[in-house]
Amino acid sequence: MPKPSPDSPRLLDLPAAPTRRIEAQARRRGATLVAGVDEAGRGPLAGPVVVAAVVFDGRAPKGLDDSKRLTAAERERLHDVILDRACVSVVVASRARIDRMNILRASLWGMTRAVRGLSRQPDYVLVDGNMLPPGLPCPGEAVIGGDGLSVSIAAASIVAKVTRDRLMQAVGRAYPDYGFDSHKGYSTRTHFAAIDRHGPCIHHRRSFAPVRIALGLEPVQAELFAPQPEPAE
Repeated sequence: MPKPSPDSPRLLDLPAAPTRRIEAQARRRGATLVAGVDEAGRGPLAGPVVVAAVVFDGRAPKGLDDSKRLTAAERERLHDVILDRACVSVVVASRARIDRMNILRASLWGMTRAVRGLSRQPDYVLVDGNMLPPGLPCPGEAVIGGDGLSVSIAAASIVAKVTRDRLMQAVGRAYPDYGFDSHKGYSTRTHFAAIDRHGPCIHHRRSFAPVRIALGLEPVQAELFAPQPEPAE
């Protein structure tokens, strides 16, 4: 088996929780205000995608982490602390926009709008993922797995996740037959069963294949209906 190259990161070198290392690197290159950007809701069959941009100009709260590694109670608590300590901008890309632009473009659109919406404009942006959105007002970099590496991106992931969960809970109250308050629109067994019983509602993404199939717009492809685990609370 070939040996890894000396430049390959070892698992033991990865931080157990996000740090300020990437932000510090940007500041050593001349940046003053660094924004972290992340989204929530690219994968679900229903609802919007929500993007948040966060700038800490001081001390970040303890306990920040990738939102997927936190409980709902931890996310809610940190969400309020982040809003109290940081400059935050949130953009919601609607279901209609997702269907009009496609989910990738809608997410990138939201990222640019979120950065431009910050009351304190950053001079460097850290975006979770492998792609920078077009039209950013300053330089930046895409950070794969950034929500587990950068405190700024982790904070953005928490704000985006909590905001979207709250929106989907409201959708669930308006459309109680679908169980949106529990699965938040993801491809769970419960969600597929609800679509089978009631058909797609106005919040379902018409550009996503399982919804198009349920509407009779595409032939059935069984692999698209493999349910995901119910989202962790």
